[in-house]
Amino acid sequence: MGSYIELNDTLQITTEQGFPKELDLKKHLKKPFTADDFNGKVFSFKDKPKLRLYHTPPTRVFLVHNIDGKWLYWGHCLIVEQTLHPDTNTTSGKFKIIKIYDPEHMKAMSKNEVKPGDEYMF
Repeated sequence: MGSYIELNDTLQITTEQGFPKELDLKKHLKKPFTADDFNGKVFSFKDKPKLRLYHTPPTRVFLVHNIDGKWLYWGHCLIVEQTLHPDTNTTSGKFKIIKIYDPEHMKAMSKNEVKPGDEYMF
C-alpha cells in the first residue's frame, strides 16, 4: 500500500478557495497591476482537492484563477506555506505574488497553456 501526493507547478484556485479579490480583471484591463502592488502581502488558499506539493521558493508557481472551470493565468507566485490535510484529502497554504502578466500575455497564456475548452477568454 502506498499514498498518492500530486506535485504541482500551478496554483489554480477559485475565488472561494482564496484567489485574491484584489486581482480584479476589469481594473487590471484599465490600469495593469504589477507585482509591486502586492509587495509584502501574503495570501491564503484552502480546500484545494487532493494532497499536493507545490514547488518551494525560490522556484515560482503559476498563479491561475479558476472561473467557472475556465483558467485565467495571472502570473507567478511563491508558495511560502503548505499544509496537507489527510483527513479531508485537501491542501491549503499561503503564497506571495511575484509577477503579474500584462493583459495581452494573460490572453496568450490562457489560450496556449490550457487544454481546449478550459481557456478563459476576455
